[in-house]
Amino acid sequence: MRISLSLVALAMIPVSAFAEGHAAPLGLSYGPRPAALVDKLPDGALKEKLMSCAAQTPATTEFSIGHRGAPMMFPEHTVQSNVAAARMGAGILECDVTFTKDHELVCRHAQNDLHTTTNILVSDLASTCTTPFTAADGDTPAAAECRTSELTLAEFNTLTPKMDSADKTASTAEAYQGGVAGWRTDLYTDKATLMTHADSIALFKSLGTKFTPELKSPSVDMPHEGFSQADYAQKLVDEYVAAGIPASDVFAQSFNVEDVYYWIENTPDFGAQAVYLVEWTEGFDEQTAETWLQDFDALKARGVNYISASLNMLLTVEDGKMAASAYAKAAKEVGITLIAWTLERSGPLANGGGWYFQSVGDVITDDSDYLVALDVLAQDVGVVGVFSDWPATVTYYANCMGL
Repeated sequence: MRISLSLVALAMIPVSAFAEGHAAPLGLSYGPRPAALVDKLPDGALKEKLMSCAAQTPATTEFSIGHRGAPMMFPEHTVQSNVAAARMGAGILECDVTFTKDHELVCRHAQNDLHTTTNILVSDLASTCTTPFTAADGDTPAAAECRTSELTLAEFNTLTPKMDSADKTASTAEAYQGGVAGWRTDLYTDKATLMTHADSIALFKSLGTKFTPELKSPSVDMPHEGFSQADYAQKLVDEYVAAGIPASDVFAQSFNVEDVYYWIENTPDFGAQAVYLVEWTEGFDEQTAETWLQDFDALKARGVNYISASLNMLLTVEDGKMAASAYAKAAKEVGITLIAWTLERSGPLANGGGWYFQSVGDVITDDSDYLVALDVLAQDVGVVGVFSDWPATVTYYANCMGL
């Protein structure tokens, strides 16, 4: 018998309870967003197919990956954000991993994002910030920089998470806490809970999902007080081993290919699924397929099996429609498995979708194009998973298409 437990009630369970092996009951739900996006689609085969699944029962799928949880509406890398993602059917959840002053691993998107993701600037720890808050002055925006590497784990755990935002017109640190985009919300920030990497492992295990930790680039020079990059990469893996998590359930990621090589060479069970993260850079669209094939051949020779690429690298326009890019086709040709990031991070698409959709911006018209892009990624590019800031959309699509 499955017992439904409200998100609020689940969030009140101490993280320590998850570590003790208590299961976290879930009631899966798509919510209204996927149907609203389907309604906006122009008439055609995709809309007809997705509408035919309106009565389907939601099921968890590894094709749907929670990007920092469900940060469109929940503070990223919190218990609540990840529970929400799991309730939307995300079968894989992410902890971006960075480290504290005492070299403990915690879930933050960057080592230097505490000023936008927590209340540090209005707390007793504001004095630890590497760049103290400075007010906006004319054309100069307000600014600050605060790092996990300046805090002990005990200090980090006293912070309160918030939506990732900053009001760069602010004249006070209190006002700087604002700036949340209009298409996001502050409704779910109250009593949100930060996580260490170990906490995330216990939570995700209790939720029945797999794991995709990302080793973030340090903001400090490495080695840091005797803590080397290899120590950092090894510690990430060690925490899964200590928790009894099989390597087959873990997709460790890094933008630093040397981290990926480290896992392949030193922890081969984890290295087999290590993911090399790549993103659009200036001049990307000027490179040739032959160059990409050489790059992919070299990666395969070193044991790299997975690449996770930004949407703009995997999509292009052909005959006025979104299609698989030459980069995506070249990766598939040499047997690289592709993952895409990040859907539903761009907000409303009426303006063309911004950075994530720059390769196809000319054919983006409205939010229903999230589904069009998703369909191309699944059917033409052939990705095995899609990161999303609101996993319900990907889950609905994957369930409907039998992925």
